[in-house]
Amino acid sequence: MNNNITPKSATNEIKCPHCRTVFTIDEANYADIVQQVRTVEFETELHARLAEAEKIKTAEIALAVANSAQQSQQATAKKEAEIQKLQAELKSAGTERDLAVAKAVAATEKQLGDTRNKLALQSAEQKLTDAALKESHAKELALKDDLIERYKDMKAKLSVKLLGETLEQHCEVEFNRIRSLAFPNAEFGKDNDASAGTKGDYVFRDFSDEGVEYVSIMLEMKNEADASSTRKKNSDFFAKLDKDRNDKGCEYAVLVSMLEEDSDLYTGITDVSHLYPKMFVVRPQFFLAIIALLRNAAQDTILVRAELEQVKQQHIDITDFESELEAFKSSFGRNYDLAKRKFDAAIKDIDLAIDRLQKVKDGLLGSENNLRLANDKATALTVKKLTKGNPTMQAKFAELEAPEVPEDKDAA
Repeated sequence: MNNNITPKSATNEIKCPHCRTVFTIDEANYADIVQQVRTVEFETELHARLAEAEKIKTAEIALAVANSAQQSQQATAKKEAEIQKLQAELKSAGTERDLAVAKAVAATEKQLGDTRNKLALQSAEQKLTDAALKESHAKELALKDDLIERYKDMKAKLSVKLLGETLEQHCEVEFNRIRSLAFPNAEFGKDNDASAGTKGDYVFRDFSDEGVEYVSIMLEMKNEADASSTRKKNSDFFAKLDKDRNDKGCEYAVLVSMLEEDSDLYTGITDVSHLYPKMFVVRPQFFLAIIALLRNAAQDTILVRAELEQVKQQHIDITDFESELEAFKSSFGRNYDLAKRKFDAAIKDIDLAIDRLQKVKDGLLGSENNLRLANDKATALTVKKLTKGNPTMQAKFAELEAPEVPEDKDAA
């Protein structure tokens, strides 16, 4: 049983080494064939068939050698008979036939030598064929052994603990291995912003040499070991991943998943953008491949994005200028209103003060007239006017005005 088994990501093909026919089998039959390759019975059957083929080959070689020897013997006997006949004819014919007989003998010997050479050549070719057949069998066995080893390696890489680490750590280590060579301007790290209520696992952003961001990816890692006893599906995480992508302003969303490992849909890179825009589901071994594909596809838009960023920056500058102008106008208006209210209040206070001063002035002017009248009245006032009509007071004033009489001491 010599089958060339060629596993592919989506289908599995087997090529027959004899008729070179290629036919496709499903995953179940492919797994059964791989299991047969890995069993002792398959190895025993293979060695038995190789031994049987070796016996058949040896028998065929022996038969070919025997046939060649028999043909050579028959040819030799025939030629010897012809030589004897010719020799008899030469003896009877005399000297004239000696030359013809010698020529015939030489030709016969030449034919015999050619026959022997052909037999030796056939024997050598048969040995080369045998060696090639053995080498072919050895290569087929080595190919099957390599296929088994690669299958074991693939299963090891798809184990629950990748390289003894979690899936997130594995992806981070794989990215950091080639960061400086493949993504020198990129940012790749944990999403620690939970302000929107949720957060993803990692965010990838790449920038041009001018610092313009041209691709961004929100990444979520899901390992079967992280789930509870209830089996989760990849589609259970699509809505949250899309929300995280929108909240963090990322262009693409990628779910790196080991869930549904027996699914025929999620075998490599699966586009699920018909459910959520720009979303992909990949197996861990395609983690770097999807980042490189999306990055390379976006590199063609770097120039457009740079121009868009420049236009956006100009628009932002204009908007900032308009905002500053509106803020200045609003601030100036508020200050003008405050100044006008204070000015009006000051003018009002001045008017009130002027009114009060005018009243004080009028009061003072009125007091001056009263004082002048009082002074006039005081100037015109005499004792005679005061005592007019008052005899008592007139007598008192008369006494005051009379000269004092000196007192007589002797009379006393």
